[in-house]
Amino acid sequence: MEGNPITPAGLAALKQRYDHLLGTERPEIVEIVSWAAGNGDRSENGDYLYGRKRMREIDRELVHLARRMKKARVIDPAQQPDKNRAWFGATVTIADEDDNERTLTLVGDDEQDASSGKIGWSAPIARALRGAGVGDLRKVRLPGGEKEWEVVTIDYPVSA
Repeated sequence: MEGNPITPAGLAALKQRYDHLLGTERPEIVEIVSWAAGNGDRSENGDYLYGRKRMREIDRELVHLARRMKKARVIDPAQQPDKNRAWFGATVTIADEDDNERTLTLVGDDEQDASSGKIGWSAPIARALRGAGVGDLRKVRLPGGEKEWEVVTIDYPVSA
């Protein structure tokens, strides 16, 4: 898959973060730094030093977000042609040999969040599940060793 695959919701979240940093956080920090600079000695001015540091962090994040959005290739999971297999955007329920089930959604690397079950497209488990159908067994190499999972269900969001 060329570029940086991302769901429409994932791209919207990146844009929202970019807009918040550029339109809200950065102007607030610029104001604080300007005020602190007017207070005299900058070498011992905590507001000034912290503000400059935070402004550099914001600027770095803005550059990173701009690059990620430029490389983004939006893929709507609801438009996947083969919904019987696990492809980008699929929500897949898998079970291990002890019948412990786990539900994962295959999303872009910029929108992954393991705590909510969103697994990045290039993660080992996502790579193992690509193209799998219900009933397929897939082995995943994890730091703790190899583990085998069976695909139980595959679901895709419905078009809006």
